[in-house]
Amino acid sequence: MNGRAARFDAVVVGAGMVGAAAAALLARSGFTVAVIESREPQPFDASQPVGLRVSAISPGAAAVLREAGAWRLVEATRHSPYRLMRVEDRDEASVVEFQAPEFGLERLGTIVENDSAQWALWQALATMPGVERICPEAVAEFDCADDGVTLALEGGGRLTARLLIGADGADSRVRERLGIRQQFWAYGQSGVVAVVESDPPNPGVAWQRFLDGGPVAFLPLSDGRSSIVWSCPEPQARRLSELGETAFLGELEQAVAGSPDHWPGRLKSVGPRAAFPLTMRLSERYAARRAVLMGDAAHVMHPLAGQGVNMGLLDAAGLVELLVEARKSGKDIGDERLLGRYDRWRRSEAEVMSRGVHALRGLFLPEGLGLLRRVGLGLVSRSWTAREAFIRRACGLNDNAPALARGKSLVDLLH
Repeated sequence: MNGRAARFDAVVVGAGMVGAAAAALLARSGFTVAVIESREPQPFDASQPVGLRVSAISPGAAAVLREAGAWRLVEATRHSPYRLMRVEDRDEASVVEFQAPEFGLERLGTIVENDSAQWALWQALATMPGVERICPEAVAEFDCADDGVTLALEGGGRLTARLLIGADGADSRVRERLGIRQQFWAYGQSGVVAVVESDPPNPGVAWQRFLDGGPVAFLPLSDGRSSIVWSCPEPQARRLSELGETAFLGELEQAVAGSPDHWPGRLKSVGPRAAFPLTMRLSERYAARRAVLMGDAAHVMHPLAGQGVNMGLLDAAGLVELLVEARKSGKDIGDERLLGRYDRWRRSEAEVMSRGVHALRGLFLPEGLGLLRRVGLGLVSRSWTAREAFIRRACGLNDNAPALARGKSLVDLLH
């Protein structure tokens, strides 16, 4: 881009899963798009060990990736659908199970490596007319005016667009430059992640148990191993990360032990471990003059419900739905009222999920709420209505979800 200017309908800053999906959906809807990314995604190599960063992609989010042209590429490499989710209290006293057929679903979700999904989207973008991938590159500055957005790139190029989309992660420079503030919660916890082998292997279940310090989750991988996330106070997380393999497996096995026929059973091995701090961030708004935020740039959720990436993909689908509708009506895609609709819609959905997880997390802390927690789990386990409402929202299929998540295609939206 050095030395020349170009005009686009939209410029997307950030080509992670959310930003790349937004760009792909826009391009397939007939908009011209520039995608600015600081580091080019690396080709996904399935011969390499499973990565530590995985996501439980909901059916609604998978439908969005399908319309973005990436899901078939994701399914062509290693991935793991699951049809059963089991949530336990810390001593198996209370259990809630969700089975996909019970709710008319083929699956509850699919475990996907983040690097696989991002590479699939990057490949899909490479084949689409109307897309320019500008990488490696970064935005030096931008100006959002009534008639459009002008961006200056660090490499010297200039872009103009009708709409700026900030999808540049939790530490978003776009959000910072727009002056959008955030509410921030630091939980004093970290999530320890690793890949664990068990005997018997994971039978294709997303399993979670609440312990005194926080939940531990086992997510099924295609080879029968599990990707784990163990949320615990930061000092404990540091200690667990530094333990030798045998000592770590011993503590994890003790934490998840149950009845003789209880899965996970015996733990055989664990790969490299990492820990990341757990926080929640909610932006005060998702829209400014000719600009919007989505994904982690707009909201960061506690991983308890595994909804961060899914919510971001639904942000992308919701924005494209509104932009296509505006174009049909002959409206400017950077119109303030239009972007205000996106802000109210997606912010309300993210806050319902984030604050719900925040409150749920409180029930599973050890300070005197054991009886309330067990009663609550018991009520949910006996109520199909409560479980159905939870699953519809967790799967991205509730009535307020974007049309693309609920089964409509881009062709349906465009005609």
